[in-house]
Amino acid sequence: MPDFKDQSLLVTGASGHFGRIAVEELLARGATKIVAGTREPDKLADLRDRGVEVRRVDFDEAGSLAQAFAGIDRMLMVSTDGIGKRIAQQTAAIDAAKAVGIKHIIYTSAPAARPNADARTILQEHFATELAIAGSGLDFTILRNHMYAENNLAGVAQIVASGQLFGLVGDRGTAYVTRADAARTAAGALLLASGKAIEDVTGPAAVTNTERTALLSKLSGKPVTSIAVTPDELAAGMVAAGLPGDFADVLVAFQIDAVLGYHGVVTNIVERYSGRKPHSLANFLEDNRSALVS
Repeated sequence: MPDFKDQSLLVTGASGHFGRIAVEELLARGATKIVAGTREPDKLADLRDRGVEVRRVDFDEAGSLAQAFAGIDRMLMVSTDGIGKRIAQQTAAIDAAKAVGIKHIIYTSAPAARPNADARTILQEHFATELAIAGSGLDFTILRNHMYAENNLAGVAQIVASGQLFGLVGDRGTAYVTRADAARTAAGALLLASGKAIEDVTGPAAVTNTERTALLSKLSGKPVTSIAVTPDELAAGMVAAGLPGDFADVLVAFQIDAVLGYHGVVTNIVERYSGRKPHSLANFLEDNRSALVS
């Protein structure tokens, strides 16, 4: 693979969890011209002190993006958190990238991104962004990050305490990937990827809800049973448990796709771009065992 460590590399959303890990990975791997983009540059003063150039990058201010992207060779575009307005935000960034001569875009998408109504808003927005990138004429690496292992921690103490994990009927497994593995993979793609590609970023194995309950039981020492429900029942239960409605919809959409088999894909992309084997869900839960008890 070619190595672009001496080109000017921009990470957007660098003050977020994902972007920050990606910048740290670039530093660790010897990148020499790192640019950290954020809406709040003051949050990254420590990176500036370590030789990283910090720029204000706000996808809601389309007119400012050409200046923010000036001189950049390659960009890791971390998908924004603006569900419902991502298409406008990210299309503006793609247009600006093309205008200033950025050569390659790495984008953090989601598995099975598609326009179908059953895909719900988040996947439709990712699909539209993927189309805009492909239509730009630029080289790209679209990284379809599978469900983050961290999402298993949402309400996990209540699951263990109740002994019940609710999931959809017909679950066929999810290849959970940790956020750190996905972010290091994105940094590796920024350093190494060329051409045009769409890649699934996954953990080492697809894990079903029944297998998840077995892991929770083993780690907590308490019996946990998987209970199959419908999508509407699952969403209602998540909201009743305190999750925001939008986040519950995202989790349900991912579980629907697990039933359809989209999340059972397993690839070697994490190892290819990060140089590390991906963490398993079992490893992740073991590292976060304290979260299993309230």
